[in-house]
Amino acid sequence: MGDFPTPEGLTFNRGLIPDPAAFATQASAVSWLYLCGEDFASMEGGMSYADVEAAVEQSVNIVADPPIPFDIDMLRRLVAEIGTLPRPTLVTCRTGPRSSAAVYVYAGLQAGATADEVLARAEADDAPFCKSEQLKALVREGLTQLG
Repeated sequence: MGDFPTPEGLTFNRGLIPDPAAFATQASAVSWLYLCGEDFASMEGGMSYADVEAAVEQSVNIVADPPIPFDIDMLRRLVAEIGTLPRPTLVTCRTGPRSSAAVYVYAGLQAGATADEVLARAEADDAPFCKSEQLKALVREGLTQLG
């Protein structure tokens, strides 16, 4: 593995977030990029964008929930948005795969890391996106096309 480190200043979720305020406090977050739509708020274990807004100073909601495609265009939007938010920043989706993919692409691009370095680090960190071959391929594509 190269010297690509675990992303710093960016926290993604690894499952449902039972208490958004506590999640933000634990990460000392000042900003939050939330990838869920309002439908998620009505689901068991879901939360609303209002919960996010109440938990941090600055937040952005870019809906990347199915059936909205999580593709290179969405990844481009997310990476650009992550770059504008003050740190520490939370990036969350429903359970973590999409948000972790966006975080590792952003961090990899910032570090000038190769796709192999980023994927090796993500595997070592047990990043949620690593359980999906489709998301791993998208991370590789994102690092190649957006770099």
